[in-house]
Amino acid sequence: METTQTKTKCVLYARKSTEEDDKQVMSIEAQLFELEEYAHRERIQIVKVFTEAKSAKKPGREEFAKMIKYIEESKEPIGILGWHPDRLARNSVDGGKIIYLVDINIIASLRFPQFWFEPTPQGKFMLQVAFGQSKYFSDNLVENVKRGIRQKIRRGEWLTLAPMGYVNNFKTHNIDPDPVKSRVIKRAFTAYATGKYTLVELADFLADHGVVQKKGTPFAKCSVVKMLTNRAYLGFVKHRGEWHDGTFKPILSPTLFEAVQKILSARRKPRKSKVRHPFPFTQFMTCGECGCAITAQYVTNRYGVTYTYYRCTKKNGNCAQPYIQQNLLAEKIQILLQSVSLPREEIENMEKQITEWENESISSRGSVVQNLKTKLFETKEKLDKLVSLYLDGDIEREIYLERKDLLLRQKAKFEESFRDFGQQGKNRLEPLRSFVLSLKEAMELEKTSNHLEWKKFFQSIGSNPSLKDKTVSIHWGELWDFVASAKGGSGLPSASFHSENSLPISNFTNVSLSAGRET
Repeated sequence: METTQTKTKCVLYARKSTEEDDKQVMSIEAQLFELEEYAHRERIQIVKVFTEAKSAKKPGREEFAKMIKYIEESKEPIGILGWHPDRLARNSVDGGKIIYLVDINIIASLRFPQFWFEPTPQGKFMLQVAFGQSKYFSDNLVENVKRGIRQKIRRGEWLTLAPMGYVNNFKTHNIDPDPVKSRVIKRAFTAYATGKYTLVELADFLADHGVVQKKGTPFAKCSVVKMLTNRAYLGFVKHRGEWHDGTFKPILSPTLFEAVQKILSARRKPRKSKVRHPFPFTQFMTCGECGCAITAQYVTNRYGVTYTYYRCTKKNGNCAQPYIQQNLLAEKIQILLQSVSLPREEIENMEKQITEWENESISSRGSVVQNLKTKLFETKEKLDKLVSLYLDGDIEREIYLERKDLLLRQKAKFEESFRDFGQQGKNRLEPLRSFVLSLKEAMELEKTSNHLEWKKFFQSIGSNPSLKDKTVSIHWGELWDFVASAKGGSGLPSASFHSENSLPISNFTNVSLSAGRET
């Protein structure tokens, strides 16, 4: 008489390590096919199938928890069918749970095509060894990856997918600037540093030059901010919240990057100011008697003609200063403008003299270079000491990261200055050249009636403008005092100036300030 062998009841569990659909696509499908064939050969009855795409390195797998609950609630002991013990667990918590359920006969058996197991002391020991090997493989893989990352950081190589503006170079295992997008990003930083662009306008600017999202739309504001604050463009590599020196070519200079950061910081909490009326000379002068601000108002006479008057706000009490009409005030300010406006040929002579001084200073840059080398060396020493303090546990991680970030930025700035040390001689004369450019601006503004530009000009060259007895006064440096005196401006009855002795003028003794005369 033939006897029919009873089939073993098991739940089937198949798992792949990654949650991404485009990776290990065939893993679960292949496991299911092989396990179903194995079950047919070994007369195993599959009562339920559980599949999962999640790493087993840590506890917390949803389908694994459902499988354990299903087994515990079963009225009869059932087994587990899997491809290998490492598919079930790679951590001690899940592995221990399975071994414990085997001990109390909740799990009847464990069946694997490539691994033998029986619920005996020897079988349980071998199962523990298999789970231990799975955990060892996972932990060892993590350490190998971390070691590789540390080595790449020491070599200054980029770790992941290249950021926007760069492309991955698989030969050098690093990144290179994209020939097109890197230039667009640099232009975007330069444009934003002017302060004339908003985040939305900058996103449109990038889109117009072909830098868009994957779906072809312009970047959102948060993406633009992320781009503007990305220090990878300075040649830095970020790992676990910490920036390191990279060996790839930076796209931006530290000066341009810091200029953009200042604009972003200023705009994070913008002040809402409403300009209700076009008063060009408000927020410019103070009262020369009481020190209060000068405000403006409209006055309409009985014939319906509207005039603009400027007056003291009198917030400190009584003030005897009279009103002044805008046209008359503009005349006073124009007189000040004329007092510092020189002929074009005189300005050109000054520019020639400055150029000669710049050429003479080229040979005297050695001390500047040595100073930069010293600062760069000191900054590197500070970085080394900071790392030692952090490794010794003397400072907290947050303080370490903050100070390291500051030192890295200082180091990048010193390196940029060192690369551009050939311009240092010219930078000493930059205030004089800026002064000559301001003279040019005064010459052009004198020919216009743009009151707002007049105000901006005087705010850039002077300080503490005041209005008293219908006379405009302003404090400026000795160079401007020198120019106004040379043109005879010191005797003007309706506009005055005051020297602050801020800049030397002896260097201009060979430059004439009037036709046919040397000063």
